[in-house]
Amino acid sequence: MTKELRINGERLWDSLMEMAEIGATSRGGCNRQALTDEDKRGRDLFVSWCKAVGCSVSFDEMGNIFARREGNNPEAAPVITGSHLDTQPTGGKFDGVYGVLAGLEVLRTLTEQDITTEAPLEVVVWTNEEGARFAPAMVGSGVWAGEMARDDIYAIEDKSGKRFGDELERIGYKGELPAAPRPIRAAFETHIEQGPILEAEELQIGVLTGVQGSRWYDLVIEGQPVHAGPTPMEVRRDPFMAALPIMQFCYELAARHAPWGRATFGDIKAEPGSRNTVPERLVVNVDLRHPDPEVLDSMDREFRDYVTTACAEKKLAGRVEELWHMPVTQFDPDCVEAVRSATAELGYSNLEMVSGAGHDSLYVAKVAPTSMIFVPCKDGISHNEAEDAKPEDLEAGCNVLLHAMLKMAG
Repeated sequence: MTKELRINGERLWDSLMEMAEIGATSRGGCNRQALTDEDKRGRDLFVSWCKAVGCSVSFDEMGNIFARREGNNPEAAPVITGSHLDTQPTGGKFDGVYGVLAGLEVLRTLTEQDITTEAPLEVVVWTNEEGARFAPAMVGSGVWAGEMARDDIYAIEDKSGKRFGDELERIGYKGELPAAPRPIRAAFETHIEQGPILEAEELQIGVLTGVQGSRWYDLVIEGQPVHAGPTPMEVRRDPFMAALPIMQFCYELAARHAPWGRATFGDIKAEPGSRNTVPERLVVNVDLRHPDPEVLDSMDREFRDYVTTACAEKKLAGRVEELWHMPVTQFDPDCVEAVRSATAELGYSNLEMVSGAGHDSLYVAKVAPTSMIFVPCKDGISHNEAEDAKPEDLEAGCNVLLHAMLKMAG
């Protein structure tokens, strides 16, 4: 019977569209940032839906929500799935929320078919995955996995000076349950790809084997501030004269390690920041990524060496300050196989791939067997009000989730 089981794709879509009304923007997206009134409304709606299918609902001291459907063996470690409900300021309808509501749709399907698994099932909403209002990102799963300190996160302030801990309490989701790992049989997260690969290949499912690693740096180059008019180019100590070849080198570095090498410069700050003055100091944000830890380490070494060389040639003082290292994450083989076999049995076209972006599964995987399921999104666009996905692809991903969870839950 369960082999023929399918979720209700129309109901999943309707739930996504109803959730999208909370924080809806004029350009068709969503602004439901973490711990805002809109976030509270989204959480409240999700909780009401879970209670309607007989789930017990709890939330921990980080505001992570756990909706539990009991199994035949309540002592068994649960199989969990979930993602996040918070969005970027100009976010879309699917990033994060699809993973939450796909989990809800699995529970709805099992309930209406009167199917009880051996192990309990849980749908999780992780707090502040986006990091848009409160940086850094993924703090709910990060604290839960023991990778971040709860009180440090409570103390983070948004741009208006409001503290994370105070806002969590204000919206009524600061629970007493410890934000700490516990035995988990398996964890899954469904998500739009946020990239163009599946759509370009005309494939419906991405079977995720891991998350690529990332290193964040500040490239700091010190120069000499002088007047833009009287000072000849050949005598200037201009930080940009080293920054430009360094940036080009990083692009070449990513190209040498194609197709998964990545180099991004998300922000550049020149000080004092005057139009007619050579900068005294230049700070360039650098993001290097690759799914192979040895390659990423090699990219790191080559980048640092080239900075030293390029700055010395231009008689500049340069340094690399590493701000964050997200190690390469390999997902659990059994969980990956559950997704792989479910996809094959359901007959969906697919590709084994790694995630280019970080997700809550990055931290969950540190303490529990984990894997992810991707579906295509239009033009690979995400973190954008134009974010879009086909109902049939969302349905397919949810069907894979259903059968992967059944395989692991018994």
